[in-house]
Amino acid sequence: MERICGPERPGGQGLDAQQEESGNRAIVALLTDPQVREQTDLVITCRDQAYEVWARRGMIRFQRVLAEGRYHYRIVEQIGVNPIADQRHTLLATCAEELQAAGTGGHRTADANQAFIEPEQASYPHAYERIAQLFDSPNAPDLVINPKPYAFGLQLGQHGALDVVQSRAPLAFAGPGVRPGLYESAPRHVDIAPTICRALGFPAIDGANETGRTAAERGVAPDVYLKRQDGNVLDEVLDPGQRPARVYVVIFDGLSNSELQHLLDTDDHAITNLRRILDRSARFRYGSTVNFPSITWPSHSTLLTGAWCGHHDIVNPSYYERATRRALTPQGQGLQTEGYLGSGVETLYEAFHRVLGPQAFTANIHEPQGRGADHAALERRIVGPRDRLKALTAEFNETISPRYLADGHEGVHREAALDARGMAQAMVLFDNPAQAPPLLLVHEFSVTDGAGHDYGPHGAGLRTAVAQADKWLGQVLDLLAAKDLLDSTLFVFTADHGMAAQNAGLAANPARHLERIGMKTITGEPMVWLRDLAVEVEPAPDGRTARITVLDNDLDPAGEHPPVGGAEILVHAHPETLLARLQTGPEGVAGLATPADVRPAAIVLSVRHPDFNPRHLRLDGSALVIDPRRQLYEREVAR
Repeated sequence: MERICGPERPGGQGLDAQQEESGNRAIVALLTDPQVREQTDLVITCRDQAYEVWARRGMIRFQRVLAEGRYHYRIVEQIGVNPIADQRHTLLATCAEELQAAGTGGHRTADANQAFIEPEQASYPHAYERIAQLFDSPNAPDLVINPKPYAFGLQLGQHGALDVVQSRAPLAFAGPGVRPGLYESAPRHVDIAPTICRALGFPAIDGANETGRTAAERGVAPDVYLKRQDGNVLDEVLDPGQRPARVYVVIFDGLSNSELQHLLDTDDHAITNLRRILDRSARFRYGSTVNFPSITWPSHSTLLTGAWCGHHDIVNPSYYERATRRALTPQGQGLQTEGYLGSGVETLYEAFHRVLGPQAFTANIHEPQGRGADHAALERRIVGPRDRLKALTAEFNETISPRYLADGHEGVHREAALDARGMAQAMVLFDNPAQAPPLLLVHEFSVTDGAGHDYGPHGAGLRTAVAQADKWLGQVLDLLAAKDLLDSTLFVFTADHGMAAQNAGLAANPARHLERIGMKTITGEPMVWLRDLAVEVEPAPDGRTARITVLDNDLDPAGEHPPVGGAEILVHAHPETLLARLQTGPEGVAGLATPADVRPAAIVLSVRHPDFNPRHLRLDGSALVIDPRRQLYEREVAR
């Protein structure tokens, strides 16, 4: 028996019946308006228990179906080409392949930082799952605007999109309990946390799997390791005959897997110390597919919880909380952001404490998700003597490459300075007479991300940053060796996302187009929340009057649609015949005298308010909306 599963926790995400007009207008504008049509790859939404992906080359609607205890995905409508049909995780795995794809798409170049890849040459790994999960959160948007792989912002490198280059991060495990080798399977970042738990011998619990149901609710024995576990254990890389004493997760933020492969293939000295881990690791040739959107705060939280962002609720660096009418920006806030993480998930730090007890020391070095970590500088929980931390920070600051400032990239220098503070923390955490070494340390190196943005995803500038992080990593490894901790530690090496070359000359930002053409939106790239009206029309049975109620389409904290006072309603029986001009009162209601000899379907209402998108509908309640199928593909499809 199967069941269609739409959004897990409905809360206004996607498009409902009151948003057909603005939603369809937005889809068409993003794919046809000359300012953005060459920049937009996909417009994504959910509607009527299905997920929609629109592109100029074609569209699909697909459903998520629960069958035999797992999710499956079924296309229920397609016009033209399925724009996300190619979901190969093996595509564009090297710099040479990126260059070849750019040439095939008409952007021939010998410079990997100019390898602009068209959507037709890209793939979208795990796309159905990654799209559907996003809309499980009530924080999810109404629309996601996925730019072309090379068409976002002013920097030479970017990430955030669904395509394989931006969505692929390196992944390797090394140490006791690992079977070394080069693996070609298709892991996802939700698989990392449960794999760590299994490697340490943690017991399975009655938690929820990707369907949101606990083992008891599914009628099976405990089978997950975290409160909400969307991923699976990567059993192929584990040797159950050995068990590590501790875990050290190393994150080179924003380092693309193709760049890492280039450094390995050329035996580049920039990763001399990283090779101390990778040369004895279980490494995935094609990396791991990260969260969608492939952006820092959501992706890091996925890495640390084993749950997609639609389940941990940090859906974007910035997002709109409909009930409170607040725009939240955890990534902009930067500090003390663990409170944004949803209560339905569990971090690795929390799992360590649950299994090993509160005395199990866990640490986070500048990793954006630190809930539950005993040491977490971004949450202002710092373990270790402050004077020593300051002295070590000063020492590491002296070793920052002068290149960044000389090149005018102050942002990269700031990232390196942040990493210098992180290095001081690492040295103290593993060499503190007052505190045992951490059983779990997650260590974020930010300089690689800053350089990937400013210098581009490949090349000498980026490699200077990689070498910087590598040198500092080597000092931690040397300390672990001196403390006789190296051989008993499980290392996990990864990143939070990939990095793709951008045509910065475009100054592209298609998600902002809707507000620039006058639509009422809350925008946090690549997402858009539409500010729409819910309009209810009630003609009287005798045909003489009608009542029109205008509400905010977003629910308030009490679960109600607040009334919208001051909305203007124009009533026409014909474009040139104005029957009435009305305004709603404080309760959002207006009354109308209707001609008894005119059918309700022939009377048109135009409802406007300066804070919302306009609505056009007939007195019988039917909406006047454009059909994107007809506008985009010259086809009209009955639904």
